[in-house]
Amino acid sequence: MKAMSILTIALSYALLTSSCNESSSQHINMNETKIPAGLKTDTATFGTGCFWCTEAIFQELKGVLKVTSGYSGGNVANPSYEDVCTGTTGHAECLQIIYDPKVITYDELLEVFWESHDPTSLNRQGNDVGTQYRSAIFYHDNDQKQKAEHYKAELSKSGAYDKPIVTEITPFSKFYAAEDYHQNYYNTHGSQPYCAFVIRPKVEKFEKVFKNKLKTSK
Repeated sequence: MKAMSILTIALSYALLTSSCNESSSQHINMNETKIPAGLKTDTATFGTGCFWCTEAIFQELKGVLKVTSGYSGGNVANPSYEDVCTGTTGHAECLQIIYDPKVITYDELLEVFWESHDPTSLNRQGNDVGTQYRSAIFYHDNDQKQKAEHYKAELSKSGAYDKPIVTEITPFSKFYAAEDYHQNYYNTHGSQPYCAFVIRPKVEKFEKVFKNKLKTSK
């Protein structure tokens, strides 16, 4: 993919037009932020492949109050992880993101979405293969739909990617939270090989690119 400036330009345009350490003693919980009563929040639902990989990224963003790993887009109620892994439920591994729109906008979340995974890889992210790993945006209202479609079109025209963007953009229907052991996975299992060699490089790259958007400076 080309320089990050392309995504930044696209974000600026949209804003203008839209006026895993298992043995760690810390066991950091990035979802500890309590949502104040009466605070107006919004919800975003993204499929970016394995939710272990991108949960940790969105948790670090200022304005993001809660990130839940789970399943959406399928036709099976209350699926288990094992069900989804068969690739027959229609569900994608997803993140349900609760955020404060006064601190971070949907446009900014979309910028992170596009940068945090490969949206040109059909039903695949790295070695994870299957429809459950598809790139997807499940929009909650017409405004989210329009912004998602605008980004996809602008990025396609810009040549930011060498291959066509295959991200699915469909209306949100139902979200099922994944099992407890999937939640806050990277922060509690960071010493595991998959976390150390697959997730950590992605998180570190994200922290460099989006340094000014992090809850804590790196």
